Amino acid sequence: MAQTNTQFGYRRHPDQDRAGPNPAEHAVVVVGAGPVGLSLAIDLAQRGQSVVLLDDADRIGEGSRAICFSKRSLEFWDRLGIGQRMVDKGVVWSVGKIFHGEQLLYQFNLLPEQGHKRPAFINLQQFYAEAYLVDRVGELPAIDLRWRNKVTGLDPRNDHVALTIQTPDGPYRLNAQYVIACDGARSSLRQMVGAEFEGQVFEDQFLIADVKMTAAFPTERWFWFDPPFHAGRSALLHKQPDDIWRIDLQLNRFADPAVEKLPENVRPRIARMLGHDKFDFEWISLYKFQCRRMNKFIHGRVIFAGDAAHQVSPFGARGANSGLEDAENIAWKLDRVLRGTSPEALLESYHTERSAAADENIRESTRSTDFMAPVTAQEARLRKAVLSLAKESEFGKRMVNGGRLSTPSIYATPLSTADGDSWRGGPQPGASMQDAPVAAANGEPMFLTDAFIKSGTRFTLLEFGNGAAAEIPEGVGVIRIGGDGGLTDAAGLAAARYDAEPGSAYLLRPDGYVAARFRKPSRSAVDAALSRASGLN
Repeated sequence: MAQTNTQFGYRRHPDQDRAGPNPAEHAVVVVGAGPVGLSLAIDLAQRGQSVVLLDDADRIGEGSRAICFSKRSLEFWDRLGIGQRMVDKGVVWSVGKIFHGEQLLYQFNLLPEQGHKRPAFINLQQFYAEAYLVDRVGELPAIDLRWRNKVTGLDPRNDHVALTIQTPDGPYRLNAQYVIACDGARSSLRQMVGAEFEGQVFEDQFLIADVKMTAAFPTERWFWFDPPFHAGRSALLHKQPDDIWRIDLQLNRFADPAVEKLPENVRPRIARMLGHDKFDFEWISLYKFQCRRMNKFIHGRVIFAGDAAHQVSPFGARGANSGLEDAENIAWKLDRVLRGTSPEALLESYHTERSAAADENIRESTRSTDFMAPVTAQEARLRKAVLSLAKESEFGKRMVNGGRLSTPSIYATPLSTADGDSWRGGPQPGASMQDAPVAAANGEPMFLTDAFIKSGTRFTLLEFGNGAAAEIPEGVGVIRIGGDGGLTDAAGLAAARYDAEPGSAYLLRPDGYVAARFRKPSRSAVDAALSRASGLN
């Protein structure tokens, strides 16, 4: 397996030498050094917070696991200083094709327009993503990453959480103002707070195999219903770096996992699909779809994110990408609370926004699962009818569900009268910012997402010039397009994507989501939107 820097040694920490009733105290402890925990720790560190990051293993996980990372995730990783490395290694794609039998039903392009810094998706093995994130952690002294530190006890207090941590040298204790649980689907911290998942586990099983081979298939997502090589069921093919290909095959719900995972039983299935057996196995696993979440993502000062908080089926690439959206959502809010610039109540908006996003992902994932693996005779008849209709009509094609791909969530956001109803387009309050090509005053080409990073990924007013400029509140960044000294929108894409008129403005949150928008912003309107988004009223 093409991995480097995947195993890390345990090191004893001075916190372990503190005897008596006064353990070390830390502002933030993140538990779990997967993509979500690592990204969250980096975001907090870049905002000036010190973070203790604990992981019970001493290595990056084996196998590809998550492989599809969205444009939104890449933009987040750009803010963390690691996006380009991910793209350079990843396989870029935007086109997907849906087949029924041997016939192509339709194809789609997730990013048909030009003028975006990042592609719709890249495919990249999770171990690469984790390795690059660990490298970035090593560049940030504010993060204390401790391998082979397993949380075995959690005692919530009024103003902190007391943790007991097991190491090769024995247990020790520390106190944290906040604990962020990113310890995965089998989260031990979730069990410690007495919370359970609620939702549905689907009985159909899927075989997942990563195979190494040389193939001329295009870098597209191919999904089959009832293919000739796997009659009556579904299949998926995706390309990864290093000539690795991800293959998913639906199995009978009564299949024996121990038997089905044996390489000698997997090989004939893959050979039928490819038409040859000139491949090697990198990773084989079996899974069932699970669409579940915690009822509450915040338990006192313990906050849950990623798979520790919610689970969805892997079709649609909603698991890891949703977890990364959790991380970027909680980081800026926790930073403000720790600095005292926002009340602790702001953290409740994390649960409100991200639990709604989890519900949306679960709905989409459940619908995909019901279509791909119908249980009842009625569901099977419906799928058969839809697939038949899709061969003849655009309406039928839209009903086919081979896994709706992850898109950024849109948060329910209270509107002010300044937001108005005169917008014909552009990202609405609660939606993520749109990217567009622009140029600096010196002619240097860049993107709006670059300009947001340069503004400090704080509350930022995106202004479109040649109108009355708003008075900028203290601590708020500004990106100005047009006018004296502003960015140049030569292609007009920024104005078009933001439905901008002279004087229009958007207030962006520190995670790049739209807090409010204004046709003619006034200082009082900006102050009110800023106060609302900061949890101050």
